[in-house]
Amino acid sequence: MYEDQTYEVILDRSLARVATDVDKREGSIVMNAIAPVSAEHAFIYILLDGIIRDGYASTATREYLILRCKERGIIPYSATKAVLRGKFNIEIPLDSRFSLDELNYKAIAFIESADGFYYYQMECETVGIGGNRFFGALSSISYIDKDLEGELVELLIPAENEEDTEDLRKRYLNSFDSNPFGGNQRDYKEKTNALDGVGGTVVIPVWNGGGTVKLVIIDSNYNTASTVLVNAVQEAIDPDPQGQGVGIAPIGHTVTVVSAVSKVIKVKCRFTLLEGYVWSQIEPKARETIEECLLEIRKVWENGDVVVRISYIENRLLNLEGVLDVADTKINGIESNLVLEVNELPMFGGVENG
Repeated sequence: MYEDQTYEVILDRSLARVATDVDKREGSIVMNAIAPVSAEHAFIYILLDGIIRDGYASTATREYLILRCKERGIIPYSATKAVLRGKFNIEIPLDSRFSLDELNYKAIAFIESADGFYYYQMECETVGIGGNRFFGALSSISYIDKDLEGELVELLIPAENEEDTEDLRKRYLNSFDSNPFGGNQRDYKEKTNALDGVGGTVVIPVWNGGGTVKLVIIDSNYNTASTVLVNAVQEAIDPDPQGQGVGIAPIGHTVTVVSAVSKVIKVKCRFTLLEGYVWSQIEPKARETIEECLLEIRKVWENGDVVVRISYIENRLLNLEGVLDVADTKINGIESNLVLEVNELPMFGGVENG
């Protein structure tokens, strides 16, 4: 707003107020007196511009956006810890600590024993999405048994980083559109999404009679939710005995939490390639492109009306190097857009040229 109020502008304006018969040249007494004050005035304009910018949620820096959000009871989501499935050849004590690469993990719960192995929930001790990345052999930090072998085999509850500033800003501005209250759909969606590891929620009210609510969730990596995550959300929202208001759900609401189900998406197109290119060169890029398309759809899955569109896929594939044309595209064998059910999550199942 005040970017035009520079030191030079203020200095010239100040000197213009001095009588014309006074020496105003550089190095003069008047110039030396006014110049420092002009610099201070320019600095004040800079501060004033920052105050105005930070006074509005749409332009505020993170520090002041957080203060504005507190006025509506909104706080940034904190970074969380990943929970993975650990597989061991013998039983281990809870709270046992292990390492893999640069990260450490702790056994927090026993899952099951099957096929001669013992499975545990392993919590990464470091917060953030770095805990989602590593799988493989674990090294025991404290001695347990000389024959102990263990590994991380599956991500159960993905970790999340601290909420991004722009995501927080969007959440604040969206809070004016409708008010979450006492178990309405907005209330369920916001409170479920705030739980660790949840990346999206579809609320199905009165799905099995009055007072019943179904929550369909995905994890924060925009994949189907694991059984561990579903159970954790169920416990937080409406644990046994259900309908008693013990969890987040209001008294009288019986809530069922389930994961979205995978809908495998197979794409077949007739590719026309530029001279010098062969399908084996294009296929990895086509696979990556379609996976990106489906990920973008999954990120907005909770908004409803999920459609995998042929035109969207074709437009993305046409941008690939070596591709001249894409035609006759079919999704799961049908040459039309695919409309998914409310609980279906599109997952890549292959791409074919033909």
